[in-house]
Amino acid sequence: MKSKTVTIIDYGMGNIGSLSNAFNYLGAKVKILSDPYKIEKSNIAILPGVGSFHKAMKIIKKNSIDKAIDNIISKGDYLFCICLGMQLLASGSFEDKFTKGLGIIPNQVDKFTFKETKNKIPHVGFNQVFFEKGNKLFKGLSSGTDFYFVHSYRMLPEKMKKNISRTNYGVNFMSSLVKDNIYATQFHPEKSQSNGIKLLDNFLKITQ
Repeated sequence: MKSKTVTIIDYGMGNIGSLSNAFNYLGAKVKILSDPYKIEKSNIAILPGVGSFHKAMKIIKKNSIDKAIDNIISKGDYLFCICLGMQLLASGSFEDKFTKGLGIIPNQVDKFTFKETKNKIPHVGFNQVFFEKGNKLFKGLSSGTDFYFVHSYRMLPEKMKKNISRTNYGVNFMSSLVKDNIYATQFHPEKSQSNGIKLLDNFLKITQ
């Protein structure tokens, strides 16, 4: 099978190294791009993210990366979003101050509260991910499989019912989603050992 080319969108707030290594391990060619005109030509694009929602959206809009993402989606090409990248799909976030997101899904991003979690914030470490049978992203994995998380903000699943997974950290939050040609995980597959590699391999196979 011909090697696939994966574009990792570099806007200065992503876990680029680990992601590159994971996709290289799976036999993909990796391009790290920040130019929106080159990004929008990608057949498979990855939107990573660690840190502030407000800062990320400011950079993304300033550099027209939001338009590149819209073009990727409208062309029917594939977008995979990770951690903050998944949150950026939302209508907005209440981190620091309310900031509009990419508006691709209707959910909003809020911070975990001690009242709901009864645990330390941020949520760090391996936790179970529960999904419905038939979710292609988790093919070959069992519901309840562990993946690695590190985040203080989350989206609840109330506005999305299908093709999502849930994880409990005092409250059931949305830990992944599939919407048409958009795939996203709140957890870090590139830090989730063999389970994460399997999930990324599933994603690459979906893009065939």
